[in-house]
Amino acid sequence: MSNSIEIRRFETPDDSLDMKERGGINIIKMADGTTGMRATFEPGWTWEEDEKPLLGSPDSCPMRHTGYCIAGKLVVRMVDTGAETTLTKGDFFEIPPGHDAYVDGADRVELILFGPPEHQH
Repeated sequence: MSNSIEIRRFETPDDSLDMKERGGINIIKMADGTTGMRATFEPGWTWEEDEKPLLGSPDSCPMRHTGYCIAGKLVVRMVDTGAETTLTKGDFFEIPPGHDAYVDGADRVELILFGPPEHQH
């Protein structure tokens, strides 16, 4: 394990999901496998229409998300119960797998998401 400080920027991501005029997600991976994602969803964005096809069309989002909402209003729905939760600017959140989501209102949603290393020892 290195004891030097590692800095990465979302402007130069390792990977990205392009959702055309509806937004996108820039993904960075740190040396230890930790991921950071900057998601931008424009008004009208829905997980069903804009992200699901890019993930191979699962029934719901299979990922757990820990993150922070910088702007906008995002409604996240747990698919099995139908329970909806609205994330707004300033919310730090934990979303379990099995959800979908949509932008609520006329403002762009911006999120920062954090993911643990995929292979923990």
